[in-house]
Amino acid sequence: MPSRKKLTAASPWIHLTTRPADWDAADPDTVRDMLMRTLWIRVFEEYALELASAGLTHGPVHSSIGQEGGAVGSALPLTGADMINGSHRGHHQFLAKAFGHVMTPAPGRLPELTADVRTVLSRTLSEICGLADGYCRGRGGSMHLRWAEAGAMGTNAIVGGGVPQALGYAFNQLRSGTDAVSVTYFGDGAVNIGSVLESFNLAAAWRLPVCFFIENNLYAVSTHVDRVTREPRLSARGPGFGIPSWRVDGMDPLAVRLTTEEAVAHMRAGHGPTIIEAEVYRYFHQNGAYPGSAFGYRSKDEEESWRARDPLRLLKEQALRRELITAEEYEARHTEITACLRSVGDELLEQIPGDKPGRRRFRADKWPDPGFVDVGILGDLSELDGSRYEEETAFGGELAERRFIDVVGEVMARRMETDASVVLLGEDVDGLKGGTNGATRKPLEMFPDRVLGTPISENAFAGMAGGMALDGRFRPVVEFMYADFMWVAADQLFNQIAKARHMFGGDSPVPLVLRSKLAAGTGYGSQHSMDPAGVLTTAPGLRVAAPSTPFDYVGLMNTALACDDPVVVLEHVDLYPTKGPGPVDDLDYRIPIGSAALRREGGDLTIISYLSMVRHCLEALDQVPGVDADLVDLRWLDRASLDWQTIETSVKKTNRVLVVEQGARGTSYGGWLADEIQRRLFDWLDAPVERVTGSVASPSISKVLERAAIARTEEVAAALRAFASS
Repeated sequence: MPSRKKLTAASPWIHLTTRPADWDAADPDTVRDMLMRTLWIRVFEEYALELASAGLTHGPVHSSIGQEGGAVGSALPLTGADMINGSHRGHHQFLAKAFGHVMTPAPGRLPELTADVRTVLSRTLSEICGLADGYCRGRGGSMHLRWAEAGAMGTNAIVGGGVPQALGYAFNQLRSGTDAVSVTYFGDGAVNIGSVLESFNLAAAWRLPVCFFIENNLYAVSTHVDRVTREPRLSARGPGFGIPSWRVDGMDPLAVRLTTEEAVAHMRAGHGPTIIEAEVYRYFHQNGAYPGSAFGYRSKDEEESWRARDPLRLLKEQALRRELITAEEYEARHTEITACLRSVGDELLEQIPGDKPGRRRFRADKWPDPGFVDVGILGDLSELDGSRYEEETAFGGELAERRFIDVVGEVMARRMETDASVVLLGEDVDGLKGGTNGATRKPLEMFPDRVLGTPISENAFAGMAGGMALDGRFRPVVEFMYADFMWVAADQLFNQIAKARHMFGGDSPVPLVLRSKLAAGTGYGSQHSMDPAGVLTTAPGLRVAAPSTPFDYVGLMNTALACDDPVVVLEHVDLYPTKGPGPVDDLDYRIPIGSAALRREGGDLTIISYLSMVRHCLEALDQVPGVDADLVDLRWLDRASLDWQTIETSVKKTNRVLVVEQGARGTSYGGWLADEIQRRLFDWLDAPVERVTGSVASPSISKVLERAAIARTEEVAAALRAFASS
């Protein structure tokens, strides 16, 4: 008969409730503060829904009416140094934090609706309506609210998408020697998403001061939580990750405040992350001013039972019971905030000429200028002013034959030496004496505490790096072991990191470098061998560098690490063991963004390539001496950084183009490039742009099939011979 021992989780799971005595003991000013913030949020949301019902808002308005208790109760224990982010339903969290940033202390009386509070209301409403005075200049709308000065780091339209970024804020706070914490708000629908669960694990492993605040309002749009999980008490996830967790009635702002105080004390003491599950209820449907019962997925009786527990009503009743306010004072404050919102609306709106009275539209001067549409996708590169740019042909320092992989580690170590904000993170970067290829050997020797090996959780650590970059105190360098792994973290890379600057108004730098290797030809098969350039360059918020020589790697990486935009640096494993001219002791120069290199000159043909295929092109040209060609090494691949001047000068000289790449046609970079060349330079071309690519299929494990799937010297030489005979 086997023996059995009941196991218990190492971390506590607590259900906290208040008693009448807790309300009696609550600090009077705290009760007044919670009451006013909740009232202001409630009336704000009612007015926002009024505008939506009148057809004045463009896009969704995700009301938080009914859920204010969770936001207000959790915001009060936070300081100005603490940071929050949230989800698509985030007005209440944003406002609760923003109010705390601007409110004037009012001991013994109700907080005042000051001019600063009114400005918060006005700018938030403007943002929801897509107007220029909004916090994100109208680009964010209801779902993307950011005011970094107040510690409100951004709400997020991707369910669970902002959670990993909160780890980055917490990492920066911890590494900066502060006791500040981060709170990331999300709903029941996000709890089962991979990025959230990955974030639980990473935060616990690294003891990051982040609170995962689950607003469990029971419904993911119309799907009840009981239908999607066997354990609907969502905070039960916490002990499984070693995270202390609390469950609390989110309709009771005081209970939420007391719970958050306990969680924050745990985090400030250096004990790592926490989870709070607040049971709340949204009175309306997912979006707009109709209740959920109007769509048939819940009953009116259910809605009424939750409305009877209304957080604003509870606060008002307790404040009246304790004689902290009078009924007249409350009504006066309700009238005041209502009038304030209407006056804000009057500043934004005007009567439609010739239409019936009351039919209004937004004033023309409140909209963003249409010319602003593309501003701020990337920065203006002013941070690179004063750079010392070098090219190998004119380099004044000492050059020697250097192994490519050696300079990869050396330049990173040099930047870590001169910039204490540079931190490396990725899978196995802290092991194997320098990662799987030795790229982090030198940094690991010199700065082991800043070379951080992560769990296998690309979503979590890529998103965490995005948060680190948005906060700005550290400059993360992320390694994806293989480029194919970017698909695992596609939301963080494409929806978050690449869009953040533009989405939040154009003024939020995202200084992040992502290194990744291309491994076609190494026998690792179709899931480890892709060339991601064609996919990466569809994201206008990413810069993409592709060094082909040791000298260029140093200069391009230095530029990437000085740039305030996210930069992907691609590295081909075929180049790692190769040797070429590289600096002996000068590792501080840069290569300009937007500059290609001319590797060979000729008048017959323009060959355009990047990474390891540049060497294959040189070999092919040596094998086909009858073709005299310009060979353009692009170095920068993204559309904003492409060196069109070099390309156009060459094409106008040769009138023929061959675009060369190694990878599969489906994710091809060259397809777009060839099309764009033909659009821009049609009158200068004597024939359509020719291409050398891999096959349709991804590379296979079979050595024979893999070779058939990719391009190398032989395929380029065949194209040159065909050109010579044409």
